[in-house]
Amino acid sequence: MAFFANVAICALAQSVPDGAKSTSAVTAPTKDAPAKISIVPPTKEELAKYFSDWPAGTDPKDIGQLVAENFAGRQLRYETDPRRGNFVIYPEVIAWYGSLTYAEAAKNNALRDKLVNKFGMFSSPEGAAHISSAPSVDMHVFGAVPLEIYLLTGVKGYLDLGRSFADRQWENPRDDGLSTDSRFWVDDLYMLPLVEMQAYRATKDKKYLDRTALTFSVYLDRLQQPTGLFYHGDGANFYWSRGDGWVAAGLTELLRNLPTDHPQYAKIFAGYKKMMAGLLKYQGDDGLWKQLIDNTDPANWSESSGSAMFTFAFVTGVKNGWLDAPTYGPAARKAWLGLVKLIDKEGNIANVCVGTNKWTAAQGDGVQYYLSRTKDNTPDELHSSDVLHGNGPVLWSATALLR
Repeated sequence: MAFFANVAICALAQSVPDGAKSTSAVTAPTKDAPAKISIVPPTKEELAKYFSDWPAGTDPKDIGQLVAENFAGRQLRYETDPRRGNFVIYPEVIAWYGSLTYAEAAKNNALRDKLVNKFGMFSSPEGAAHISSAPSVDMHVFGAVPLEIYLLTGVKGYLDLGRSFADRQWENPRDDGLSTDSRFWVDDLYMLPLVEMQAYRATKDKKYLDRTALTFSVYLDRLQQPTGLFYHGDGANFYWSRGDGWVAAGLTELLRNLPTDHPQYAKIFAGYKKMMAGLLKYQGDDGLWKQLIDNTDPANWSESSGSAMFTFAFVTGVKNGWLDAPTYGPAARKAWLGLVKLIDKEGNIANVCVGTNKWTAAQGDGVQYYLSRTKDNTPDELHSSDVLHGNGPVLWSATALLR
């Protein structure tokens, strides 16, 4: 823990500056070069058909501001309920990351500085003790936040701190080249890629990109189904909304930076498009997706965190020309408008499934296991760290709409 305390204190001792229809073509592979996919993003005019003229109270800039300020003013779980744990946890990380990306996309320097200054809680040895050094995918993702702060401020101490998490994640790789954090749960496909992609964005070191591409290549083979969707994990043959959401968001984060001539690009891009087509089939009339995506049980319910992750993937795909704009543009807009209806005046989002481990036979009937998971809808729950599973992805979606 002393290592993390020293790096955090070093980082924080430094001053912070003030603050449509897509077309694609595939070039056939040769002996020496992989296939290269050419992608043409839609025009601004085409995108405006889907991502402008928002009804009152639904503009992404206003919603993002509301939800980001909600996070900026929150205490972390270790401050309010230390009995549940003494460390920063991943729902807080993804909401912090989303708040920072939103502030940048909205050009809101005051909010950006507030979020950067919030990181000052780790500037003392006592504060840094709340950064876990456990060898866990859920803990290593913390590095994404200081890396985002580095990208916004240029202060090298944040780079050193954030990069240390990305490097520790691959300190002793498995024989197949994957991180020892790999569990073959769908959750891995956001937690692993986010910190690695952030390290790539901060350093341009290709090793971080290659690690992420390899991870997706292996997981696509093991967990993606003919439907395009992903089981929760080995032995848990269920399409849990937030589980598939992690995959959709992780694929999106990778494709934002993966060159089209990368050896793994064609496979990963095909996996992404197959997943998006599978998701489109199950989008509800309310614009959202169910707790169990493909289940028709009347007890099934629209789950907001997974839906927000799918919204992020759809919006980003349409804007970058990865997805056919006339097909996916209306679906992305419908999803955003459905999400906004679940956000209260304080910036909390309802219908977030509680934390859910993958099903095992010991838990009885699998469908009932997932459908009986509770929603974070009471006043206390809406102010808990669990609801940040939804707030974070709403912020990613708002960011994508503003980019």
